[in-house]
Amino acid sequence: MENASLLFDNEFWISVSAIAGLLVLSGFFSGSETALTAASRGKLRAQADKGSRGAQRALDVTEDSERLIGSVLLGNNLVNILATSLATALLGRMFGESAVVLATLVMTVLVLIFAEVLPKTYAITNAERAASLASRPIQVVTLTLSPVVTAVRWVVRAFLWLFGVKTDPDTNVLAVREEIAGALKIGHSEGIVEKEDRDRILGALDLADRTVDEIMLHRSDIEMVDADEDPMRILDQCMESNHTRLPVYKENKENIIGVLHAKDLARTIHRIVSSSKQPKTALRKFDISEVAKKPYFVPNTTALDDQMRQFLRLHAHFALVVDEYGSLLGLITLEDILEEIVGEITDEFDEADDSSLERTADGHFMVEGGMTIRDFNRATECNLPDDEANTVAGLVIHESQMIPTVGQVFSFHGFRFEVMEREGNRITELKMRPLTILP
Repeated sequence: MENASLLFDNEFWISVSAIAGLLVLSGFFSGSETALTAASRGKLRAQADKGSRGAQRALDVTEDSERLIGSVLLGNNLVNILATSLATALLGRMFGESAVVLATLVMTVLVLIFAEVLPKTYAITNAERAASLASRPIQVVTLTLSPVVTAVRWVVRAFLWLFGVKTDPDTNVLAVREEIAGALKIGHSEGIVEKEDRDRILGALDLADRTVDEIMLHRSDIEMVDADEDPMRILDQCMESNHTRLPVYKENKENIIGVLHAKDLARTIHRIVSSSKQPKTALRKFDISEVAKKPYFVPNTTALDDQMRQFLRLHAHFALVVDEYGSLLGLITLEDILEEIVGEITDEFDEADDSSLERTADGHFMVEGGMTIRDFNRATECNLPDDEANTVAGLVIHESQMIPTVGQVFSFHGFRFEVMEREGNRITELKMRPLTILP
């Protein structure tokens, strides 16, 4: 009895209390780290805008993620090591030399349950609430340990530098765009987010990564006006065209001298004819270049989001795309960019049967060669690569390393491609069949 009372003396209970307190601190550090890294910054920002000081502190603390994680890990390791040392000393009084092994087993179980799994489970379940509650003490810990954490950061970067690894202190742990895109894809796969909603938001996010030459109308498909043509024939062409703006060229189609708006042309011709005593001869001296507006040229490497901002700033809707040598490549409109977000926009002047993609009853896709790979992927939920080509026909030419003839068949990227029609060197229609069953 006397030996038992010596074992369970004041020193024993103080050590047990200290170990329990250190385990609580370890659980706090573990849970705080999980909560602050798992909490949605969007939800925290919304709570902060409503007046939540805890949410605002959580946002401030997570601004420097490297400093936050360094402080939490330093505090967590300190209390875990100290708790294990106290447990070893305490059990050493009771079990002698075997205390080291026993202390390791006991502390592993206690730390795993009460300092890791339990607090982290709560933090994941209530991430924003836990982050707000933990923000103030973590802020104090971060400020207190700041000198030590800074020294550790420099030591770590020095070692990484020796191995050729460069670190960027301003890099976020999670990129906002990737986080949103990932959440949308997961939500769609789980049936929470509709395909149309996902495509619109992803389309808007992708504008910065795509250039105008990916969606422009190729120069071979541009309807143009010859400046030397008879004015009445030009008027007829404009009236019969489905487009309100047409490029005007002189001598050759590379020499664009302006952009003609059908309304400007109609107004000018009406004014000339109505004010003349000889309407039939009044248009003989009419110069189309006086009506056409100055053409707006953009380089083919311009990002879509930059081009959209330029359109809005200049109050323009129409631009001609040129390469680095100034040669005409195509044209792009504000509507083309908006279609990358909201999908195809049609009006009463668009041809009703103008479909680039049809799916047959036997599971084949009849695809226009000029259809972009991005549009095909969005329409079919497929994942054809668009790194080397913008159009489906371009992908076939790139993979085959030739200009195929009608009837040739190729298989790559999970599809069977058959060339159905060709005009000159252009593939105009393809039949595609997935090698695996699509939904």
